[in-house]
Amino acid sequence: MKRACFFMLILLAAFGAAAQENALAIVRASRDRISAATIQSRSRWVITAKNGSVTERLIDQFSKDNASGATRTVIEFKQPAGVEGTRFLTIEGENANRWIFLPALGKVRRVAASEGSGSFMGTDFSYDDISSADRDPDLDIHSLLREETYNGRACHVIESRPRDGAYQYSKMVQWIGKADRVGYKIELYDKKGVHVKTLEILELKDVQGRLSPVKTRMSTLGTGTSTTIAVEILRYDQAVPESVFTTGYLETGKAR
Repeated sequence: MKRACFFMLILLAAFGAAAQENALAIVRASRDRISAATIQSRSRWVITAKNGSVTERLIDQFSKDNASGATRTVIEFKQPAGVEGTRFLTIEGENANRWIFLPALGKVRRVAASEGSGSFMGTDFSYDDISSADRDPDLDIHSLLREETYNGRACHVIESRPRDGAYQYSKMVQWIGKADRVGYKIELYDKKGVHVKTLEILELKDVQGRLSPVKTRMSTLGTGTSTTIAVEILRYDQAVPESVFTTGYLETGKAR
């Protein structure tokens, strides 16, 4: 009897390991499904407050991998005047490297890891949220919870728990399309296990042969606030100077 129980435990452990590996493969395929040397976009961020009032931000974004394969992303605020010239740089890695230039201060400062949960420029996105698109799947432990239909699409539902307890979320649950590997929805849970935010893809469009999100919304539960990103221009594989991904560019806005 003991041997039978021990044998069953081995089988269950093997099944659990296989399920985790499968979940990791799905998450990695979703993250890497768009292959491009560079990505450039212009988007309008619509921030809806609790009282229903709306403010907007016009933003340019540039992404490009470095020689070691780490993704670098620059976000540059173009409008309104109150945030114009603000620039943010993030470089993928186990310990995310992030810098921001605020025109009012006139200098570049490093964003500390302890600031990861802070609001990014008054939006519903945190600094960690902005960097999460480039987050290495190996930083999390992934489990396939179930399969279900979301907005008419068959999806894998996968739970991801950070290996590093310093990360702002205790877990993330995402709905990834079985056919297209698109992450249609992500639920974000705080350290107490409370569902605090939801990220949803609202619209997709074929751009240069790639199925691309062109409308996304982050909602903060309990506050009634949300930030919707509508992509107005999206280009893949256009040349972006290396100097854009430097603190020098953050400070001057000029590529050398």
